[in-house]
Amino acid sequence: MDSLVDALSGAYQEFVAASAVVLESKESSNGQKTAATDAALENFKQKWELFRVACDQAEEFVESVKQRIGSECLVDEATGTVSGKPGQPAASGLQPISAVRLEQMSKAVRWLVIELQHGSGANNASAVHPNPSAPFDARFSEDAAQ
Repeated sequence: MDSLVDALSGAYQEFVAASAVVLESKESSNGQKTAATDAALENFKQKWELFRVACDQAEEFVESVKQRIGSECLVDEATGTVSGKPGQPAASGLQPISAVRLEQMSKAVRWLVIELQHGSGANNASAVHPNPSAPFDARFSEDAAQ
């Protein structure tokens, strides 16, 4: 994570420096278009793109960490491995489920989200679940009751 922060900081510093060079070249040329201002603008565009890439990478990292933490918390909660914290209710009254079963359900939800994001949720729903009256795996007792 430190290298990601360093890369983002470096890209930002280079972007700011490039913008200062653009302003200085415009000022020294009295606002006229010159080879120096064109070069400064081109360098500015390159630094802007590099900064955007660094921002995108940092955002992807943050999203992946959020998802991982959320998944870990969900697994802990569902499998009953979370101990009660002071000041919070101890149990929700729900029966814990196996981590394997939770992962299967999580994957099914992820696939449905991906299909919906691609606009194919309604068109391919029957391909994903050929029997719409049994969308869950009947091998698991918690699904059979649904």
